[in-house]
Amino acid sequence: MSDIEKIDQENFIDIFHRGGGIEEFKPYGEDIFLFDTYVAGTSYIENMENLQEKIEIDTKVKFFREIYNEYDENAIKICLTTGEKIGYIPQVDNEIFARLMDSGKYLFGKVYHKEKKGRWWQIGIKIYLEG
Repeated sequence: MSDIEKIDQENFIDIFHRGGGIEEFKPYGEDIFLFDTYVAGTSYIENMENLQEKIEIDTKVKFFREIYNEYDENAIKICLTTGEKIGYIPQVDNEIFARLMDSGKYLFGKVYHKEKKGRWWQIGIKIYLEG
């Protein structure tokens, strides 16, 4: 084994076993699809009629934990990348995602469906774990 191969092998071991520089090397780099669901609470968003114009298929949405939410200890707020809130991950679906986020994992969503149902917007999202 050449000296260069030894150095590369040592760097590889350092990245994975000592936690140094993990952001420098991502072996797969692909986002992992976890689940699909709908955005809850869209009918409670005051300016949803204006916000829905910014939401298209494949629009990326961000998740934020609301650990002090008075109604749900696992609450995960859903926002557009510009920061506007569009709703929540439904309470029946959020426990595992809240645990993942609380342990430092980065989750995000992408819109796969949007339809007006009477007075409210039904927005389907796919949840991903960043690869």
